[in-house]
Formats: sequence, structure tokens, C-alpha cells
Amino acid sequence: MTGASVPPAPVKKTDKLSALACQKAAPREKPYKLSDGKGLYLEVLPSGVKSWRWKYRIGPKEKRLVFGTFPDVKLSEARELREDAARQLRQGIDPSVHKVQRAAEHVARAGSTFETVARDWYASQAPAWSKRYAKIVIDSLEKDVFPKIGKLPIRDVTTPLVLKVLRPIEQRGAVETAHRVRQRISEVFALAVGSGIADGDPAAIAGKALGKVRKRQFPAVRSIEAAREVLEVTEAQPGHPLTKLASRLLALTSVRSQIVRGAIRSEFEDLDGAEPLWRVPAARMKLIQERKDDPAMEFLVPLSRQAVAVLRAAMTLSNGPLIFRSVRLARNPISDATISKVYREAGLSGKHVPHGWRSTFSTIMNELAEAKNRVGDRAIIDLMLAHVQQGVEATYNRAAYMPRRREIAQEWADMLTEGLAPPESLLDGPRQRPNPASHGERGRGHGAAGAPVRKEPRRKA
Repeated sequence: MTGASVPPAPVKKTDKLSALACQKAAPREKPYKLSDGKGLYLEVLPSGVKSWRWKYRIGPKEKRLVFGTFPDVKLSEARELREDAARQLRQGIDPSVHKVQRAAEHVARAGSTFETVARDWYASQAPAWSKRYAKIVIDSLEKDVFPKIGKLPIRDVTTPLVLKVLRPIEQRGAVETAHRVRQRISEVFALAVGSGIADGDPAAIAGKALGKVRKRQFPAVRSIEAAREVLEVTEAQPGHPLTKLASRLLALTSVRSQIVRGAIRSEFEDLDGAEPLWRVPAARMKLIQERKDDPAMEFLVPLSRQAVAVLRAAMTLSNGPLIFRSVRLARNPISDATISKVYREAGLSGKHVPHGWRSTFSTIMNELAEAKNRVGDRAIIDLMLAHVQQGVEATYNRAAYMPRRREIAQEWADMLTEGLAPPESLLDGPRQRPNPASHGERGRGHGAAGAPVRKEPRRKA
């Protein structure tokens, strides 16, 4: 119809809220709701608190999910949270349960300090270690690490913070220790990452910022003539016979010092026979704890005639099971410092130490094997030094090649003791220095191996 007025289009009713409506919503005597659609609404309490809630249904059950309070959570943020929850619901995830799980993870992460995770890691690893090594590890953490980063949430530990732990260790000259501590920190973070409470290992790259570790080498002579001279000068020093005999057995067998010092009578077999043997239990070897508990990991040392003679002489001075006993404390072995002191007083500092016999034996016998084209001796010499080899068969083959090992042991002993006095002569050697107060295993009043010093009676003028 011409000229007729067109009525205005009807206004589409919407239930969506505005930020202004949320702000102006005043409290009433009873709680009420302002709907925004798709299950989202703002509930206004008589106290004036306004909270965002979302109504949804999972299976036959209707549930509510709280997103937070207004105005801390804005209208636009509440809608985003609603969409996120709706996506979870379409994936078969209950948003309420998911929220609780996320909250629990957040609390767990906030409560996981570096120290708590480190102690969990230590508790899981220590059973596989020896007691001595386990103590070294926990002492290093408690002394150098925990005081600096122990109380921090593990997620807050960064590479610069790790370096602040490691630098003081490095600056006191313990570069190798700094690298070991860094490795332990990395292993703690490996546990944290695997447990979902850390995203990475900030200690991994820190090792490149530390100084390089120089390979530790014990001073050792490299010729058979020098090796004989070491025994000559050390055995000429004042000291208890047990100390000198222990030193000579160390040279003859090339085992580690603690193996000689802790030797007991029951470990030796067939000393009067053609094939004398030293059977060292796995518990006394340098092995991880798991192998120390395995009887199959015992170590067999074929004994030369000269080694048997040393043992015979030493056994005359010890009545109990322990052969190289402390003079003051018969139930304890002589200390490593006791043997080392004799070497220092003989002027061998920087030239040869007790542990150096292993290197001396290896160098001389390997050179001899090469000169005489003895194919295969190198591996046997390594086996005689109890070097850990790769593979299960090698690990459990510690008694292998015994005939050849016995030949090498005897050849070494023949060369080493050429021109030396028999071990029985060491029983009557000098036991003390003119000034005994400055020597001794236990300080004043004892000789170089702890032997009591006899004072001459004072003469009247």
C-alpha cells in the first residue's frame, strides 16, 4: 500500500549479558542469576559476591562448575573458560574433575622444592651404592647444594642458579667434584621431569661452563730399576715391619691399597702348595653395591713365591685374622696414611706413591709383552688389575686365564725383587727415628707405623 508506513522490525530478544549489567547487578535478599547463555550465568549472593558458574550435563547428571568471581574474572574471560570446558566435555572429559586434577598438580609443583625431589632421588638410588659412596653423595648435596637452592621450588631453579652452586666448588680447586655435583643435580631433574614437576634440566648445559677435568694420575716410576729402588729406599726407612711388608706385598700383587691392608688369613689358599691363591671377596672390591653382594664377583690373585714369603713373614707378627693390623688397635688395619708416610719420608713425593704400583706393573709388563710379541697379554694384565670390562661374560670371567696370570705374576716378582733382601730381614729393621715425637700412625710417642717408642733412661751428669 502506497504511502503506508512500514512498522519497525521486532527487536530480537537476547539473554547475553553486558559488562555494565554485571557491574550494576545489586545484591538482593536471596541469591539470583543473570544468564549469559549456553549454561553460563553470574550468580549474585546477598553478600554482594558475584561468581561465574556454568551448568552442564554429563550423562544423566547435571553439574555446576565455578570459574571465579566478578570482576576478578571478566565477562570475556568467563566466556573463554566456558568454551574451554565445553570442548573438554565434547572430548568425554568431565571439566570439574579436570579442574581438580589441575589444581592438585599445581599444589604438587608448588610444594616440590629441589631438596624434597633430591632426597626422593637419593632414597631411590642409595640401595645400589656402597655405604661409603652413599655418604659422599648426600654429604655433597647437604654441604654444597641444599643451602643455596634446596628451598626453591624445583621449577624455579635456573642454569645461573646451578652455576652459583658449582662455582665455589670449582674455585676451591675441586673441579672434578664440581662436575660430579652437576651430574647429581642433573639426575635429580631427570626424576622431576619424569614426574611432571619440571620441564627441563637447567644443569645439563652448566657443565660446559666449568673447567675441564684433568685426568688423575698417581705418581709412579716407569722402569724396573726405578721400581726396585723404590722398595730399597722405603724399606731402609725406620718403620714397623708390618708397614714395610704391606708395601712389598702391594708392589708384588698390584692390588689396591685397601685390599692389602684389609687382608685376612682365611682369604689365602694353598700357601704351601704349587698354586697359592688370594681369594678377595667381592665385598672388599671396588664395585657398585649390586656387584659387591654377588659372590661370583670375587677377585682371584695368583701369588708368586715372593708374595707368599711376604705373607709368611707378616703372619708371624699377627695372631688374629687381620694380617696387617694397626699396632695400637689390633682389630683395625694399618691406615693408608701409614704406608704413604714411609714413601714421603723416603723422598718419593711426586715420584711414586703406594697406589702407583698398579701403573708401574701395567707399564713395565705391557712394554715387555710388546717387546716379546706376546699377543693377548694386554687384556690379561688388565684383568690382573681388576679393571672392569664390558659385557656379562667379561664381568663374570674374573678367574679366567689363571695359568698365564700366574706366569706373569711370577715373572714380575722375579724382576722386582732381584737383589732385594728377603722379607724376613724386614722383621729386624729399624722401627723408629731419632725424633719419634714427629712420627707415627697415632701421633706423639709412636714410630712410623705406630710402634711404641722406648725412651732411654736419663743419665745423671
